Amino acid sequence: MTQSRCGRNRQRKTCSFHSVAAALTVSLLISLAGCAAVGPDYVPPESGAPAAWHSELRLGLSAETMEPQKLAGWWTTLDDPVMTSLIEQAVNSNLDLKQAMAKVREARARRGISRAGQFPALDAGGSAGRSKSSENSGSGKTRSFYSVGFDAGWEVDIFGGARRAVEAAEADIAVSREDLRDVLVSLTAEVALNYLDTRTFQTRLAIAEKNISIQRQTFNLAQSRCLAGLSDELALQQARYNLENTRAQIPTLRSGLEEAKNRLAVLTGRIPGGVHELLAETRPIPVIPPTVAVGVPAETLRQRPDIRSAERNLAAQTARIGVAAADLYPKFRLVGSIGLESLASSELFKSASETWSIGPGVSWNIFDAGAIRHNIEAQSAVQEQYLLVYEAAVLGALEEVENILTAYAEEQLRRERLAAAVDAANQAEALARKQYDAGLVDFTTVLDAQRSMLSFENQMAESDGTVTSNLIRLYKALGGGWSSSAAPRFPEKG
Repeated sequence: MTQSRCGRNRQRKTCSFHSVAAALTVSLLISLAGCAAVGPDYVPPESGAPAAWHSELRLGLSAETMEPQKLAGWWTTLDDPVMTSLIEQAVNSNLDLKQAMAKVREARARRGISRAGQFPALDAGGSAGRSKSSENSGSGKTRSFYSVGFDAGWEVDIFGGARRAVEAAEADIAVSREDLRDVLVSLTAEVALNYLDTRTFQTRLAIAEKNISIQRQTFNLAQSRCLAGLSDELALQQARYNLENTRAQIPTLRSGLEEAKNRLAVLTGRIPGGVHELLAETRPIPVIPPTVAVGVPAETLRQRPDIRSAERNLAAQTARIGVAAADLYPKFRLVGSIGLESLASSELFKSASETWSIGPGVSWNIFDAGAIRHNIEAQSAVQEQYLLVYEAAVLGALEEVENILTAYAEEQLRRERLAAAVDAANQAEALARKQYDAGLVDFTTVLDAQRSMLSFENQMAESDGTVTSNLIRLYKALGGGWSSSAAPRFPEKG
């Protein structure tokens, strides 16, 4: 009995020793897991933005900073309820935007996969079976075996490979969010531009129909004079081809109008024809506001989602270098199991059936013919590419804004000149008809005056549309259409 007690005491001491050793091992591995991760730490690149725009800010353009809320909803500055309604419908129903939202959810799920690598894995299992040994090589007995238990494993992230993977996944989520915002910026601008095309085509159709009415009167006059012998056939045919030439413009304008409407329908998530009723009434081209704040280049670079996305891609790839570098070092695992084993099912859940094991493990890729180092080199080269993509995005953004600043101002000057030309052409056409009726000029003068009037009025309508289109493109180039301080128009979780 004394020996039995001594055996049990030795067993307790042995178990206690192993428990302490296991606890010390776990503590050591956990403390090592807190060490700095291998690979380069990310440092955001310098944008190199100039202090001011190169283009002269004139004709309503200002270097003042636009309020974030106003830049987020820039279309409200055009004061067109129909346009605002279409943009809101597009934000709620556009398929490209929904696809971008799905990519955000995908990125979040992939981050969860990366995070899971930092935690232990636990598996449960059980089995039951019967076996019979050979009578020639064994006892020939039949026996049963039952077992249930849990197996756990944990790869301790000592060198930070898993942490770098999570870091990359976090940056990937940011990329997907910025891509979503970029879709939002492009979508709002595209809806506004197609709406503007619709109103421009409607205006040009109205101008063409007005001129057809005037030219029809001229043709009827030429026909009457020809029948009365007061003019020859030449004047009649000239009046006719002038009229038919203007009529020939109508199908092209109607086709362009139909395309713009159908494009708006698709952008708002409807089938072609879905917005025709909303756009049935002819409305004027939206008028630009008297002043437009464009800020400074640095503000634009911070606002533009495409540049923010390029910067986050660079951050993600920098973290992936660390993931690749971690493969140079040993991998430490802590494995263990606890369960019950018995030859009889009735004895399975008794203390005597208890079984367990715990201990560390290590593996190290000693020779791989340089594959790991080549992978690190490849990931570093990809990082360099992303840096160049970022720098190219910055230069492209600055170029886009500079060009549109010039185009916006110059088109306003062109419109002023065209307005003067339209006024002169209207007066010239009226004078030409009066003088022709009085026999002071020939019919060619009337035709030339009417052709010039139609041409200048058509150019004026196009210029009106171009000025407002340039404003829309300017807002897009500035990154307008979203704001971190404005209420989000799409789900933001996690």
